Amino acid sequence: MGAGPAGAPVDFDPTRWRDYPNGPGFLTALADGRAPRAVWTALPGENWPARLAEAVAATLHSGRGVVVAVADARDLDRLDAALRECLGPDRHVALSAAVGPAERYRRFLAVRRGRVRAVIGTRAVVFAPAADLGLVAIWDDGDDLHAEPRAPYPHAREVLLTRAQLASAAVLVGGYARSAEAQQLLETGWARPIEAARDTLRRRAPAVHATSDDLRDQVAARLPTLAWRAARDALAAGAPVLVQVPRRGYLPAVACAQCRTPARCPHCRGPLSLSGSASTAVCRWCGRAAAGYACPVCGARRLRAAVVGARRTAEELGRAFAGVPVWTSGRDGVLATVPDEPGLAVATPGAEPVPDGAGYGAVLLLDTWALLTRADLRAGEEALRRWLAAAALARPGVAGGRVVVVADGGLSPVQALIRFDPGWLAARELAERRELGFPPAVRMASLTGTPDSVADLLAAAHLPDGVQPLGPVPAGDGQERMLLRTTRSGGAALASALREAAGVRSARKAPDPVRVQVDPLELL
Repeated sequence: MGAGPAGAPVDFDPTRWRDYPNGPGFLTALADGRAPRAVWTALPGENWPARLAEAVAATLHSGRGVVVAVADARDLDRLDAALRECLGPDRHVALSAAVGPAERYRRFLAVRRGRVRAVIGTRAVVFAPAADLGLVAIWDDGDDLHAEPRAPYPHAREVLLTRAQLASAAVLVGGYARSAEAQQLLETGWARPIEAARDTLRRRAPAVHATSDDLRDQVAARLPTLAWRAARDALAAGAPVLVQVPRRGYLPAVACAQCRTPARCPHCRGPLSLSGSASTAVCRWCGRAAAGYACPVCGARRLRAAVVGARRTAEELGRAFAGVPVWTSGRDGVLATVPDEPGLAVATPGAEPVPDGAGYGAVLLLDTWALLTRADLRAGEEALRRWLAAAALARPGVAGGRVVVVADGGLSPVQALIRFDPGWLAARELAERRELGFPPAVRMASLTGTPDSVADLLAAAHLPDGVQPLGPVPAGDGQERMLLRTTRSGGAALASALREAAGVRSARKAPDPVRVQVDPLELL
């Protein structure tokens, strides 16, 4: 994309944010060159790329620059198209590895030289040198794709918030869900909420029903009666149906058909899986086939499903709804869209295709236990985030699409989904973490390495007062993990001490490295 006139006036329409009581005022403040800070909870079915484009246009109207980060290439393509429609050609650039190094560098130079003031991209875009920064925005900040997996492991949200503080720029943290970190911004008064009134939400939100996964209630293709009827009615009305399955593959985990013992590889003890109905069990770790597998407990040779993947679910749904096309979207191929016609879209979380028409007639959330029972501090928050992203694709209104979640309706994440109230769950999560002393209520550093290397780094570190060590605990492969906890105000001093200690070990050419992460995304 070429560079356009950075100083040319840009029009914007604040009334397009009228579903949010303080939304138009937020855009007006951007256009006036002020720096409001907000956490935006998008309505179900909201055209979020168009709303972000309006925020970008309002900022460009004031003559200042914009940086917007999204989680993946699909979101980037949608936002890119919305900005072209809202701003016209050559008013923004999208930094993406998909365009190739030469074109990406040309776009980077256009931003660096001030010829283009608006830049969008995935997590690396947070370092783009936008001139006279007026707004930083991030969509779906709870997505783990925003966390850089390479040292020093920055998170896109934290980098953008730091840049906004240094440049006195506006902030917009948006999503269908709300992370505990975003809730922290609201409770400290650093940011204000942008959310719809409850009566507006009731008009826009689809009906959500919870049902159990009791085997006695399953009609076909592992669907409880309520889910099967919702899918049948939506197909009969000429609408597509979305089925979210949290595991990819065919049968990603199998067990002995007689005694239910999980099937493990005889060579490396890794889990066995099946890639098709007539395939041989293969280890997911070492890739070896286990053609002559026999259960070490009872000696039986037959296997049964322990976990059902997306491809097996698609196969079962194809038999249950004969003559209806079945589309799959996941690791083997992600669909951007599906046609507005009767059909079943089976997708893993994050790969849900966007329907071309008004939305899905039904959204079925299966195997929810796989998300809710993860050994992860963020399990409930992550489950709700993925469910809301899928439910937001349903046809709006209680008379529109139906969402069926196969889970206990008394669980907190399920209650938040039924009410479309992610703020309630975020406040609850943050309160629990504050009581237990976990991020974001405190600052925490994770040190992972061999026992000797971790001890060496701690000996070289001049830790500030008030740092509480937790551990060490085994981390596998002969390594251990140590956690260091301190107050939020002491986070900078802790990070500085660990950086200096790592520098000392590097200068001494210490043989074993230590992985140092501040506020790690996952705390198992």
